[in-house]
Amino acid sequence: MPKKTKKLVNSEVKEEAAINDEALDAKQREDEEESDEFFLPALSNLNMLLISGVGVALVVIMVLLVNGSGQSVEAAYNGAALEPVTSTAAPITQQRGDVISPDGIERKGEGRHFYTTIRIPAGAETLYLSGSGASANPDGSWGDMEAQTVDTFNGFREKLEAEGWSMSDIVQVRAFGVADEFGLLDFDGFNRGYRQFFGTEENPMKPVRSFVEIEDLVVDGWLVEIEVRAARMPAS
Repeated sequence: MPKKTKKLVNSEVKEEAAINDEALDAKQREDEEESDEFFLPALSNLNMLLISGVGVALVVIMVLLVNGSGQSVEAAYNGAALEPVTSTAAPITQQRGDVISPDGIERKGEGRHFYTTIRIPAGAETLYLSGSGASANPDGSWGDMEAQTVDTFNGFREKLEAEGWSMSDIVQVRAFGVADEFGLLDFDGFNRGYRQFFGTEENPMKPVRSFVEIEDLVVDGWLVEIEVRAARMPAS
């Protein structure tokens, strides 16, 4: 190749390389500018979140320190008006469901079927009735769990009234149940029968109670055997 042509070619190559370098530099500057535009708002938003979070934390701490009310952090965060909390809990002997009868017997922890605690004052009279069950029907059948429970408590009522006591004097019930001929213990049936005698309009009182499932009872046909304890203060 002639030297002149070779010089022209080299000059064109250098010029093209310079143009490419300028284009590359421009592209890099453009990418950096776009990167800055992307990260700067992100950093700005992050800073704002951090500042907001610190501000909220400081507000909550100040509210808790000044107020001392124990109200939720959520209420402080939402800007709710915080007022001092005044305890409305009544003394334990006056809580809803607790009963102190005129004779001084105290009942606490009322549930649907029983109280968890009954305190009998000193000097109270007590009456214990041995375990009993239902009587057989005229046809020799015994009835289901509900029927036997009702029959058993009817028997207790007769015995109590014969002694001058009442069902409302019962303070403890112990029941022992067995499964029926299909192998099922009908606890719901027991409760249905039980509710006909306790926590009613006629007898709002309820005893403490236990129910135990056992393998068998002495009397064939019994599904449940029950024993009760009654207590009352002597008449003045």
